[in-house]
Amino acid sequence: MKVYHWLEAIQFYLLPPRCLLCGGPGRQPLDLCLTCEAELPWIEHPCPVCARPLPAAAPACGACLRRPPPFERTIALWHYQPPVDRLVTAAKYRGLQPPLRLFGECLARRLDSAPRPDCLVPVPLHPRRLRQRGFNQSLEIARVVGRRLGIPLRPGLCRRIRFTPPQQGLSARDRRRNLRGAFVADPAVRGRHVALIDDVMTTAATVAEIATTLRRAGVTEVSVWVIARA
Repeated sequence: MKVYHWLEAIQFYLLPPRCLLCGGPGRQPLDLCLTCEAELPWIEHPCPVCARPLPAAAPACGACLRRPPPFERTIALWHYQPPVDRLVTAAKYRGLQPPLRLFGECLARRLDSAPRPDCLVPVPLHPRRLRQRGFNQSLEIARVVGRRLGIPLRPGLCRRIRFTPPQQGLSARDRRRNLRGAFVADPAVRGRHVALIDDVMTTAATVAEIATTLRRAGVTEVSVWVIARA
C-alpha cells in the first residue's frame, strides 16, 4: 500500500490531474475541478435501501417498504443524467480509464462513513462479453475503491455463467427474467458481508439477482455501491 501511494505521488507530480469535464486543472487525486464537481447531479435524498431519489429524506421508499430487496443498503453518487451519462459511456464502451479512476475515487470518498464489508465483489461479466469489451468497468472501479479503503477485492466470489442479451430497452419484469440463473457464488462467501460494485443501477434487477445468489450461498449482508442511479 505504501509503495502504491509513493508511485501515485510521482504520477500526480509528473502528470497533474485535469478536469474531465472542462479541461481545467483538477485537484489531487481527482480529474475534476471544484466547480464541475459541485455542478454534478448529486442525489440529495436517496432511499437508504435502493438509492431511488426521493423528494425528502425517509427511512425507505414505498417499493422497498412493500417488498424489501435482498440487499440491506445502496449508496449511489449521482443521477444518471448529463454529464455523468457521457462519462459512463466513455468508460464503458470506449474503454477510457480516466473516468473509471474518477468514479472509484469519488465513490471511495463517499464511503468513508459507510459500514465496512469483508470484501468487494464487482458485478461480473460473462466471459464472452468480457472478451468483446476487453475489460470489466465494475472491476476497474472496485480496484480503486479497494485500494483507497483497504478492503479486499474478491472478483472470483461471483461468476456469470449464462450469457444474456443486453438489459437496455427491457422492462423491469423482463430484466428479472433475463437474469434468472445467470450467476453462481463461491461457497467461500458464507458468513460474509459483501459489497457489490457496479457503474449504473437502473431497475436494480442485476444487483438483486446477484444478492439473491449470494444469500443462497450463505452471505449474511449485502451492500450495493454504484456510481449512478437511473
